[in-house]
Amino acid sequence: MTEKELKGKVIAVSGGTKGVGRAAAEEFARRGARVVIGGRDEEAAHRSLRLMETYGSEGHFVHTDLEKVEDCRKLIRETLTRFGRIDGLFIYAGITPVSPLDSCDEETFDRVMDINFKAAFFCVQEALGPMQAQGGGSIVFTGSAHAWGGQKDRAAYACSKGVLRVLMEHIAHHYASDQIRCNYLTLGWTPTEGEVALRKSQGESEAQLRRRAGEILPMGRMLERSDYLEALVYLMSDASAMMTGSVLRITGGEYI
Repeated sequence: MTEKELKGKVIAVSGGTKGVGRAAAEEFARRGARVVIGGRDEEAAHRSLRLMETYGSEGHFVHTDLEKVEDCRKLIRETLTRFGRIDGLFIYAGITPVSPLDSCDEETFDRVMDINFKAAFFCVQEALGPMQAQGGGSIVFTGSAHAWGGQKDRAAYACSKGVLRVLMEHIAHHYASDQIRCNYLTLGWTPTEGEVALRKSQGESEAQLRRRAGEILPMGRMLERSDYLEALVYLMSDASAMMTGSVLRITGGEYI
């Protein structure tokens, strides 16, 4: 792929102020796209926007609380208002609290499903019409190996990622004729801000986490944000124009 394979494209990223979402937003801009970052960390977003300017690209931040359907709609609407189209939508935002089936409370369940699935549903709903009108677009969901059953202490999270995979297949089956494609990128065990904070709350440092994960993962190390970027650029580019309904695994060999 060329250095500017995303030139001319407009891509919105939900959860674009943290982790892989932020790295992806910056990489999309480096590859030529105009990028709209949806999230809550305004300071982080503006650091990314300043970086995008150095790439000769343009970005925009939309303060987005994904527990509010109206904010999900706002992310897409402001993308259209600012740039006139939406070629790509990367749904990254998600939470992974401890939530075993036998003890998960209703509040935790609702929050996991609201952020991990319901927000994705309504972001896509808002984007479908504009994508149909302009002749297509690419939607990428952030998947997880938990979607195939998951670990015992992540029941609600596993369910949210499983139903997101069903939504991906639904979109792929029913909107291919509109040239709207949807794929599911299965991420591996990554030391994002949220993962590191969770483990620290359980008494484990990042260094300890990395050592333990390296002993568990078949390929011997945790995944880094950079491990996903080429795949994400490909999925947003015209090179993947005929790819839809696919599950792409980048997990270091991990199958939960």
